[in-house]
Amino acid sequence: MFANIVSPIVWLGGMGLIFGGLLAYAAKKFEVAQDPKIIEVRAALPGANCGGCGYAGCDDLAAAVVRGEVKANVCPSMSLERLAVVSDILGTDAGNINRQKAVIMCGGVGEKSKRKFHYQGIRDCREAMIAMQGDKVCEFGCMGYGTCKKACVFDAIQIDHETGRVYVDESKCTGCGACEKVCPKQIIKRVPIDSRVHVFCKSNRKGKEARDVCTAACIGCGLCVKECKFGAIAMVDNLAVIDFEKCVNCGACVKKCPAGAIHLD
Repeated sequence: MFANIVSPIVWLGGMGLIFGGLLAYAAKKFEVAQDPKIIEVRAALPGANCGGCGYAGCDDLAAAVVRGEVKANVCPSMSLERLAVVSDILGTDAGNINRQKAVIMCGGVGEKSKRKFHYQGIRDCREAMIAMQGDKVCEFGCMGYGTCKKACVFDAIQIDHETGRVYVDESKCTGCGACEKVCPKQIIKRVPIDSRVHVFCKSNRKGKEARDVCTAACIGCGLCVKECKFGAIAMVDNLAVIDFEKCVNCGACVKKCPAGAIHLD
């Protein structure tokens, strides 16, 4: 009886050792040596694995940088210090940093924006979209259920639960774009880090129709376009759009906007 129990255990254990040994031998025999520079570059990267660079993670990006496919500055989280380290490792210029930040282009928080119904489901914007494309009357209105916050590995997105406002903490944002990708309303946009003037609206409604839906909406009047001396604002499908290459952050459009849809950070 005892032998009948022990014998299979010993047999299976022995087979495990044999196959384990064969696997270890094969791994050693067919091992592909990794370029030590890839390991060094990988160590110099921030390690967030956010995907903002367009690669699957920091390991893939490090390999691509060493192969010369891209420069390390495609990583949105890179600092000048880290870029200098990569430059020293490769003996080449790792590029400059063109930092960006995310902006949630909606000012319709709280009572400013009308809702179709009282949503009581899972607190996630994509889940809320299943029911009649969300609970906001405005198809571009931020619902505030925090899908973007969950996607941010840097904890840069905050929610004011008293007002319902979702906003980006600029000091933490790296401009990786993870929040932009998951927003079902497509109202998150990456802009230059030094931009201060923003149109907090994505609606294409005009005039009274826009105001009936949201009191914070751009009404498409065009006064901001006329006020800007630098030609930095244009009306695109009834919505004011800022050209950040021309904008000098003077705030003249902010003062002129009768709807209060343009803000100066």
